[in-house]
Amino acid sequence: MKDKLIFLDVEATGVEEKDKLFQIAYDFQNKEFQNLYKPEIPISCEAMEVTGYTNKDVEKREIFKNTQDFKDLEKILKEGILVAHNAKFDIGMLEKEGLKIENFIDTLKIAQYLDPNAKLKYYRLQYLRYCLKLNVKDAQAHDALGDIRVLKALFERLFQKMLAEIGDENKVIEKMIEISKQPVLIKKFNFGKYQGELIDVVFKKDKGYLEWLYRQKIKQYEEDGIYDEDWIFTLKNFLE
Repeated sequence: MKDKLIFLDVEATGVEEKDKLFQIAYDFQNKEFQNLYKPEIPISCEAMEVTGYTNKDVEKREIFKNTQDFKDLEKILKEGILVAHNAKFDIGMLEKEGLKIENFIDTLKIAQYLDPNAKLKYYRLQYLRYCLKLNVKDAQAHDALGDIRVLKALFERLFQKMLAEIGDENKVIEKMIEISKQPVLIKKFNFGKYQGELIDVVFKKDKGYLEWLYRQKIKQYEEDGIYDEDWIFTLKNFLE
């Protein structure tokens, strides 16, 4: 099943519903691919700040849907298993382009799952790269090609940890897919006045804060359509 893994990352014009991808990179069966495309809307200043790419860089590029690259990736996705960090973002961008993802592995959720005592402060890709001392060369942060190189190294670290416990490679992949499709129980605050504290400890001393945060997450969903699955699942778990 490891031969079916597609390590993929996209860079987009922003993080709002209207935004579209402008860069794709993936590694499938140890063959790397990356390209830039002209998005249907301009790259935001925030995205330019993070990625270093400007609208001038993509103004003469093709629209992704009109390329052979689209057809090639569509075929690969039908046969393979997408691997991404914070996969819901990449999947969302690909689905806007008309691509369908059947099976996927989210290394963000796997990293959280394998950290039951919340020893890691954050689960961002580049944070994990350095915190876990992943040896990755030629990997510029927030460039799609650089990110998939880090992603691949992170996946292998997580995979080997689970393999030591499960003992079968295919069963590890199946377990990763299962975990990736479920909400994660968050264990520690990484923001706000209780940053760095365990949620079960905060629940015992300030249940009202969790109730307030839950209302805010529901309000965000009702007003902006942003469903923060993991936080809503976690807060409901404690409050109910």
